[in-house]
Amino acid sequence: MIKNHSELPMVSFFERLLDPFIITIALYLITILMHETFSGLYLVLTIIAFFISSFVYEQVDPARSWRSGGLLAYGRDIFTGWLSIVAILAFIGYASGLSRQFSAIVLLLWFVLTPFALLASHLSLRKITQNLRKEGEILSVVIVGASEAGLKLSARLRDNGNLNMRLSGYFEDRTEPRSQLEIPAALLGKMNDVAAYVREHQIKVLFISLPMSAQTRIHKLLDDLQDTTASIYFLPDVYTFDLMQARFDSIGGVPVVAICESPFIGLNSLIKRASDIVLASLIQILLTPLMLVIALAIKLTSPGPVIFKQRRYGLYGEQIIVYKFRSMTANDDGPNVVQAKKNDLRVTRIGKFLRSSSLDELPQFINVLQGRMSIVGPRPHAVAHNEMYRKLIKGYMLRHKVRPGITGWAQVNGLRGETDTLDKMKARIEFDLDYVRKWSLSLDLWIIVRTISVVLKRQNAH
Repeated sequence: MIKNHSELPMVSFFERLLDPFIITIALYLITILMHETFSGLYLVLTIIAFFISSFVYEQVDPARSWRSGGLLAYGRDIFTGWLSIVAILAFIGYASGLSRQFSAIVLLLWFVLTPFALLASHLSLRKITQNLRKEGEILSVVIVGASEAGLKLSARLRDNGNLNMRLSGYFEDRTEPRSQLEIPAALLGKMNDVAAYVREHQIKVLFISLPMSAQTRIHKLLDDLQDTTASIYFLPDVYTFDLMQARFDSIGGVPVVAICESPFIGLNSLIKRASDIVLASLIQILLTPLMLVIALAIKLTSPGPVIFKQRRYGLYGEQIIVYKFRSMTANDDGPNVVQAKKNDLRVTRIGKFLRSSSLDELPQFINVLQGRMSIVGPRPHAVAHNEMYRKLIKGYMLRHKVRPGITGWAQVNGLRGETDTLDKMKARIEFDLDYVRKWSLSLDLWIIVRTISVVLKRQNAH
């Protein structure tokens, strides 16, 4: 690790973690000042606000506006992000009917004062980090190799002054860089010139951004650099792979690089499972009367079982049994499964309503409690469809590195319902894999909120 202030990218830490804390603490303080009891409902509101604000400000990224547009753009993005958060909370409050349970004056003060508290905190922290940066040493840096990894690093060094690093330039043997994009720094020479330049200009940090196949040249470079005091870091060319939850780790003390891994390991696994159990239990308790009514309606209006069971692929591609309310006269679960189409004659009268409203999916909350499914994740396909599409779509089975979900990233992006073409299925898989790469609890909550809107509009359900 580089031992200077760059180890603490405070602004990034502030935006990703402390912003949500300020938002939730502001609500708590306002309830105290207004002599309002901080009840369980307020606690639930703070938890929801924490995760929504974390997601929203990660997308808005006010720091980017500070670099490009200054203070006005920075303040604009803080206020825009807060308005988005308020809009989402208002929608949830209206849809659930809970908004009437809170003090109107407390909510009004919270909505009005919080963005100013955020802005003041941001400006104060920036002042502190500027003072720390003035006291810290600016490290001179060179990059060996004009690769994609080197390009990304040079952009970070240029945009993030908190790292306390100044890029002097890069070294490259090839006349045409490996990356099609140009590194925004001066070409200082070829690899044979690196050691002499580092010694002459007292370069503090050197990043090697060469392909793994260049082991011979890397070894020679490291031998030459033993006569210098520069700290040396290697940037592996993992960007040539389709990364999924990539990270560095060690197994028995041996360093490894994860290229393709499930996001649900360690603490993330506990968070995902706990949120599934809590939400699924609450939904089951609240909707049990409705499910009994649906079961009775199915039984009285058409012959056959109330629950339709179908084999699907679950976590790691293992077969699971998924439950749904029966909405069709056919119960396909063989080698040839025909997808439901618009105006499908197999759909029963009550089944048409259940499918358009997604009420036929309610028994899958039992699958969630069993641990076979998750509330949010890639939608499971029939085994017959899996076996067909895994041969046609590259990376298809990677969606099974996580538990399948009742709703998913693809479904809230217009890919709900029938996938009657290969292109539609490819688009769905792209969203599924994007979800696996980018998973966070705030993304799950955002998908759940958007699912409510999609279901109410009855988009692509038949």
